[in-house]
Amino acid sequence: MPKTIQLFRLINDTIFLLLGGLVILLAVTRTVMLPARPMALVLLGIFLMYWGVRAWVKPEPGVAKEQLVARAVSLLLVGLLVAAIPLLPLRHAGILLGAAGCVLVLRGLAGILAFVRTL
Repeated sequence: MPKTIQLFRLINDTIFLLLGGLVILLAVTRTVMLPARPMALVLLGIFLMYWGVRAWVKPEPGVAKEQLVARAVSLLLVGLLVAAIPLLPLRHAGILLGAAGCVLVLRGLAGILAFVRTL
């Protein structure tokens, strides 16, 4: 019988999977534009990179090493991709956003597979 924390992590990883799918859909439909203040995307990217480093340095108790690496690396990659959107030409925004979505989908799948493996 799964514990409550395991079910919460499953829901969290499912949300990451769905969020990644939404980001990919936005990238494919090309409905993405730079915000009026592009510095907001850079700050969001920096926050995501900080969150990834924090997840690596200060792991949650009871988390497997593979899950820790998947979480930290995915947050770092998504942070780098999001921060690069306003810094590169606008024609690359869809590609960067699609790549960030793919990273989120892979992170969600990795978490779900880790949950299924523990059953």
